[in-house]
Amino acid sequence: MASSSSSTFALSSSSTLLDSKAPRQSASPSSTVPLPTLPSPPAPSTQIRPWKSTAYCRRIARNVMAMATGEVPAEVATVEMAELPEIIKKVQEAWDKVDDKYAVSSLAVSGFVALWASAGVVSAIDRLPLIPGLLELVGIGYTGWFAYKNLIFRPDREALLQKLRETYNEIIGSS
Repeated sequence: MASSSSSTFALSSSSTLLDSKAPRQSASPSSTVPLPTLPSPPAPSTQIRPWKSTAYCRRIARNVMAMATGEVPAEVATVEMAELPEIIKKVQEAWDKVDDKYAVSSLAVSGFVALWASAGVVSAIDRLPLIPGLLELVGIGYTGWFAYKNLIFRPDREALLQKLRETYNEIIGSS
């Protein structure tokens, strides 16, 4: 059972409580502490230097207009060739040699989707309770067997290297 008790408070002329609790202090205007003012937020970089973004946009628009007419601006051609690493140049040359770009693009997208799906399958298997440990043991066992069978003795190593060279030449097509 809950008992309810009521206590009465009486205030005297000096604003103190009679039931032995500390009096509540009222805040006077002189005892308030002002909060520090926050600094104004920094202006965005486009407002500080609008001429840079405007010049950049004008340069892009000029290059687009030049390319639409069929001419390549000299500054674009020199900048592109000077800044590109060698690997990107090789990739661009290989892409220019491709006849069926649609098929290559489709193959690349499907490869990316397959890689993404296989990562999802692996992560789903990894969440199962006993399977990751079992697969790890299988991997360790197969690695040990492969090393014993192909890497320990010299004739086995030479046979493995010969097989790898044959497979490489079969894929590449050179001898």
